[in-house]
Formats: sequence, C-alpha cells, structure tokens
Amino acid sequence: MCSLTANSVHLLDHIVSDDAFVAELAAAECITQPQRDHILSIPQLRDRNVALFEFLAQGNDADFNKFINVISKEHAHLLPLLTTDGGLACINHVLIIS
Repeated sequence: MCSLTANSVHLLDHIVSDDAFVAELAAAECITQPQRDHILSIPQLRDRNVALFEFLAQGNDADFNKFINVISKEHAHLLPLLTTDGGLACINHVLIIS
C-alpha cells in the first residue's frame, strides 16, 4: 500500500482508468460496485485515478494485492512502481526519499 502512496505522482498520470479497467477492478473485488460507479462518473482520467487511490487507501492488504493482480494484466509496465521501491522506501507508512 505504501508504494501506491509513495509513487502516486507517477501513477496518477499513467494508469488509464477507462471503463474496462475499472470494471476489472470491481470484478476482482478490490473496489465495490458503488465505488466503480463513482469512479466512472468522473470525466477526467487523472481525477478517476485520484478517486481510485482514495478507495484503495481505505482497503486492506488483500484488496491491494487484488489491485496488483489487475495491474499486472492491464498495466504491467507500471508494476515496478508498485512492487519495488522505485527509488522510494516506505518504513511504517512514512515516506523516505532515498
């Protein structure tokens, strides 16, 4: 989860939260149907990503792992930002720039 927060600046502009991707997140149960509907009601993709990250931050590690599984299928090129520190390290949910 911390990697999502630490790398959100990069991810906000690179995840394409189109209808298919958001539907896949809901099908994987990392977001709820009402959250899916809310995200899809937002016209700008970057704003959709902000809402998505807010919902993911409310979830647990299992939800985040489901998100990682969907990302690995839909946006595999972004996986290193979520599975490695990408130059940023998180210790006890505190961001440390290395």
